[in-house]
Amino acid sequence: PTPPPPPPSGPPPAPSLSSQIPTLSPGASSFPHHRATLRLSEKFILLLILSAFITLCFGAFFFLPDNSKHKAGVLTRSRGWGPHPEPGLGSSPGAGAGVLTRSRGWGPHPEPGLGSSPGAGEEESLRDKIRADHERALQEAKEKLRKSREELQKEIQTEKSKVVEDLKKKDAGPKPLPPVPMPKVVGVSDGEPTEPNVKEKRDKIREMMKHAWDSYRQYGWGHNELKPLAKKGHSTNIFGNSQLGASIVDALDTLYIMGLHDEFKDGQEWIEQNLDFGVNAEVSVFEVNIRFIGGLLAAYYLSGQEVFKLKAVQLAEKLLPAFNTPTGIPWAMVNLKSGVGRNWGWASAGSSILAEFGTLHMEFVHLTYLTGNPAYYQKVMHIRKLLAKMDRPNGLYPNYLNPRTGRWGQHHTSVGGLGDSFYEYLLKAWLMSDKTDTEARKAYDDAIEAIERHLIRKSNGGLTFIGEWKNGHLERKMGHLACFAGGMFALGADGSPDDKAGHYLQLGAEIAHTCHESYDRTVLKLGPEAFKFDSGLEAVAVRQNEKYYILRPEVIETYWYMWRFTHDPKYRQWGWEAAQAIDKYCRVSGGFSGVKDVYSSNPTYDDVQQSFFLAETLKYLYLLFSSDDLMPLESWVFNTEAHPLPVLHLGNITLPGSEPARR
Repeated sequence: PTPPPPPPSGPPPAPSLSSQIPTLSPGASSFPHHRATLRLSEKFILLLILSAFITLCFGAFFFLPDNSKHKAGVLTRSRGWGPHPEPGLGSSPGAGAGVLTRSRGWGPHPEPGLGSSPGAGEEESLRDKIRADHERALQEAKEKLRKSREELQKEIQTEKSKVVEDLKKKDAGPKPLPPVPMPKVVGVSDGEPTEPNVKEKRDKIREMMKHAWDSYRQYGWGHNELKPLAKKGHSTNIFGNSQLGASIVDALDTLYIMGLHDEFKDGQEWIEQNLDFGVNAEVSVFEVNIRFIGGLLAAYYLSGQEVFKLKAVQLAEKLLPAFNTPTGIPWAMVNLKSGVGRNWGWASAGSSILAEFGTLHMEFVHLTYLTGNPAYYQKVMHIRKLLAKMDRPNGLYPNYLNPRTGRWGQHHTSVGGLGDSFYEYLLKAWLMSDKTDTEARKAYDDAIEAIERHLIRKSNGGLTFIGEWKNGHLERKMGHLACFAGGMFALGADGSPDDKAGHYLQLGAEIAHTCHESYDRTVLKLGPEAFKFDSGLEAVAVRQNEKYYILRPEVIETYWYMWRFTHDPKYRQWGWEAAQAIDKYCRVSGGFSGVKDVYSSNPTYDDVQQSFFLAETLKYLYLLFSSDDLMPLESWVFNTEAHPLPVLHLGNITLPGSEPARR
């Protein structure tokens, strides 16, 4: 079990003067006037002598070294401090131990002297400290005895006023954030296409968004998601047992970009009045980061409304305890109220997941930019530095890493689920830094080179696919989630080493084609969750539990990026095919639902309208049928939940790992 969070540093606060001295009543009804001063003096003398005696005893008992402990040569760390390092942490590991030393960022450091036996000089120092404390207590007692009753009452009243003032400050809420310049925000509205038939398609996508939002507004308002057939709210374990309005936060920027400002205002009002992160709920750090923090930051940058920034920062503070692990690799889940973290029970040997702890960088850099608090930036940079030092089998990053030991779990590598957005964020960290974060770009280039060498293959039918490395061999299966990589390759083409821009743009086009085939080879023209490339079957799902479609965006995301970089009309055509299929087979009277079998002409519904359908799928479709001046890629970088964050032109501010921009 995860230990409780560390206590505040430093000694406990001394009791206030008002708690030590009985309250005096000025009236004669309490006690006779001629005895008041005498009784007060007596109480003071007794109280202060007793305090000095207790201080002396306490110091002698606790601070003077105990012989048995002295011989043992170690002061043990208290159970309540925080995470305990694994054996070997903080010391030089033996050959092959592979244990990481404790890093600067993950928790409280022992006070000087803890962990080693105090010497004679330290004993004398402790005695001197106790003597000084004793002398100071006696001196304070003498000074108190010289004061009149009126002076003492005045001091008591001052203490009371200070306590009241402190309580008022506490109730006033968080301190206002420092003013920072708003990054250049361009192309956040309009983008109307010139061709009437394209405009008609874009209007249809907006109408689909309105149907999804209005249904949620009517049947699931305040819940995380919607059950469109049952017409009631829905939630999954990634949000714990909370009602955090995930669909509201996830949809805000899509509503704004589409010009649905009345709907946006409804969402903003709910967030102002109801969004509370002080709930006793265990949530996914990754999902809450990409959906909530990403969604709130995007809404702030698009609209300029301060409430979104404040809420994002409040939530980020709740996620920070997840990083209190021996390595600084965060837990997968954290309780928003207690700060206690843990990992998914199904993850390899208690490991954290690459795509989860590797998909925090964009949002956390923006949090540091907006708050001036370096902690967010330091957390994600620590993760990057740690990964850079580790051995990587075949140059690949396994999907599992144990946050206690710093060792990889089982060697399973994927550009689909469990790995996908880690690679995406390496590229996007570079883009978001105005291409100054060359460290991130180098890590991305090295990773993509290893992926191409070990995971990317061509099928017998000529389809390029990305397999998964499992148990020492390549599994010829590709997930729907991995289809985002076509867009990633295209986005990262410019800036590739060795003049490989054309090669990576072509690779993106090949992945887009393969993923389109996975849609085209189904009855519903919607892609399955995963599809194989063996036994004569290509781009087709084999297992029943891989034939479902849950309104996922990754294929359409790749179509949009490929359209932006090539303007090949087939990408708009393929996107329109997908939009029509969604409207025909997933639309119900209460919203949109996923389907359980894309190969069946009579599909059954899963009865869930995912929040990412509003955040990603419909946004990417809308952008696909908009002109390029809506959300231009020179100014915006989309997080993995399709929430746009502006490029940070930091000017003369250079973050570690970056180099000055070349103009």
